[in-house]
Amino acid sequence: MPGILDQLKPPPGAVRDRKRIGRGPGSGTGKTAAKGHKGAGARTGSVNKAGFEGGQMPLQRRLPKRGFTNIFKRKVQVVNVGDLAGFASESIVDATALEQSGLIRSAAGAVKVLGDGEIKNAITVKVQAISAKARGKIESAGGTVETI
Repeated sequence: MPGILDQLKPPPGAVRDRKRIGRGPGSGTGKTAAKGHKGAGARTGSVNKAGFEGGQMPLQRRLPKRGFTNIFKRKVQVVNVGDLAGFASESIVDATALEQSGLIRSAAGAVKVLGDGEIKNAITVKVQAISAKARGKIESAGGTVETI
């Protein structure tokens, strides 16, 4: 099918000429150039930002604010039970120990232990939060859990 793509064109009447604004009274858009009389919209450089309602209080400011951001939840650092398997038996695992081993970034934030992975060492875990599954795995391995 060579030579067909260069012959394609839109059907008659589909493509219109652009509206030439401000080209005399015969064009229908002369004089004010379709901008109306006076007002901010008739001035040069007039561009209203999105949501502007002519000075009326915009919708996004009229509606009430909803919800809040839980600051504590944002700073929780997560460690899995499988990650704790590298600690020796009878060792105490707290935020400082986790930071030194590279499992969390900072000992300052809250730490939560989740139940993914397996553990065989009996360790003592001192963290702010722990899931029920993780608690069960640590205690079944002979370890203890303390929530701070």
